[in-house]
Amino acid sequence: MSLAYICPICTQNLSLNNKTLSCSNNHSFDFAKEGYVNLLPVQHKKSKDPGDNIAMVQARRQFLSQGHYCFLQNAVADKLKSVGPDKTVIDLGCGEGFYTQALQKSAPTCTVYGVDISKPAIKYAAKRYPDCHFSVASIAQAPFNDLKADVIVSIFAPLFDTELSRLCKDKLIVASPGPRHLFELKKQIYQDVNLHTPVDCPQGFESYSEETLTRTVVLDIPTAKNLVMMTPFAWKFRPEHWQDLEQKENIEVTLEFYLSIFKKII
Repeated sequence: MSLAYICPICTQNLSLNNKTLSCSNNHSFDFAKEGYVNLLPVQHKKSKDPGDNIAMVQARRQFLSQGHYCFLQNAVADKLKSVGPDKTVIDLGCGEGFYTQALQKSAPTCTVYGVDISKPAIKYAAKRYPDCHFSVASIAQAPFNDLKADVIVSIFAPLFDTELSRLCKDKLIVASPGPRHLFELKKQIYQDVNLHTPVDCPQGFESYSEETLTRTVVLDIPTAKNLVMMTPFAWKFRPEHWQDLEQKENIEVTLEFYLSIFKKII
């Protein structure tokens, strides 16, 4: 099997031999038993365990398994139906692979990679979705050659303009929070809730299309707590905010997303 990875240390191509990737400079990286490869050298880490921790990963797994984000998952996957055969798709910041595996199903002849800096997330993704290729790596220094991706997908992940332009050959698909995404939960902690705006067009790309996807759901409190725990603003929840939330039987929550497509400027 030929994989598209490059060495994160010297950027030489990596060759696969008996579950080990190695380059001409004798840097080697073993595949874990779950099927992923760790391409995040110690010198590239900014903390001991970067990315989402196990608690955040477990909360997201539990929430996503209930199907509340399936309308977004389907909308993103549908964008790949127009992509030709034998293309390379890279999901940057793929987390547990919830969207990555849907991309593979939508474009079964394509090669789909998922990259995330969180080892717990990638470990789960690789174990559950063996049809995709998963790696632990920084999306700011993705382990692929220039222009390797025909399509890049970014779901709630940071956008690094220079790296996106380096990697992407054609299309960039971005999902980001819509104006009133999680508005009701944010009101638990903020007096004035700022509405989200669309992401800026990354340098080297031009805007192709944009749509807003909206659903309103009624969540029981354990589910709402998982939703909070899988988001960055979980750090803003103090004990009194959790207590206020637990006084309710359920809560109505707005799920809203921008789905933006950008084309690479040639």
